[in-house]
Amino acid sequence: MNKDAESKPAVEVRGLTRIYGSGNTEVIAMRDVNLTVNRGELVALLGPSGAGKSTLLTAMGLINPPTVGKILMGGRMVMDGHRPLVNLRTFRRKNIGFIFQKSNLIPFLKARENVQIALELNGWSSFAARKRAWNLLDYLGVADRAEHFPSALSGGQQQRVAVARAMANQPELILADEPTAALDSHRGRQVMDLFRKVAHEHGSGIVVVTHDHRALDIFDTIYEMQDGVVSQSEISAS
Repeated sequence: MNKDAESKPAVEVRGLTRIYGSGNTEVIAMRDVNLTVNRGELVALLGPSGAGKSTLLTAMGLINPPTVGKILMGGRMVMDGHRPLVNLRTFRRKNIGFIFQKSNLIPFLKARENVQIALELNGWSSFAARKRAWNLLDYLGVADRAEHFPSALSGGQQQRVAVARAMANQPELILADEPTAALDSHRGRQVMDLFRKVAHEHGSGIVVVTHDHRALDIFDTIYEMQDGVVSQSEISAS
């Protein structure tokens, strides 16, 4: 990515609306959402179930396109309504990292291999991918578990490996959907601390959908979503 793109926000969404069905069955899951996430910024997205959070997250992740609205990444428009302006699969793989409630690690690959494969799919050599996978696992405090299969890892360790995998290709945007829901408060806090570290030290914009209000002091910016509408929260961020 060139320096001009690096100075642009990780993601901007303008007027995003997502409508499912039509007529009597029409549901507006997301309504005229405008949101900017800067590089190096850690953002929380709060709201009750059914508020539209996952719809917004999957739109920003270029998985579930909006009905109308524009999505820009690094200042480049990548989605205009339903119309993609880039090869979505290639662009996602290079520019967006995903983390979910469950780590979704490949069970028959070791922790290091789960990270390494994300790099090799993007054209890295096996040697370079292995080295970067080791470095990321070390950075996230799980290098000692690198040669273990996911079943031998705790929930918190699995999520650290998932974070390493999401970071692998140095994405400008990382999207996390309830990443601590299956963890106890201590391990959940550790994972949230990692997100802050990754955002501030590596410059990715990170958006975390969460119901966990115990770690909100970690975030730079907090938004709330209700009935498909996003507003900046009155809850104090750090």
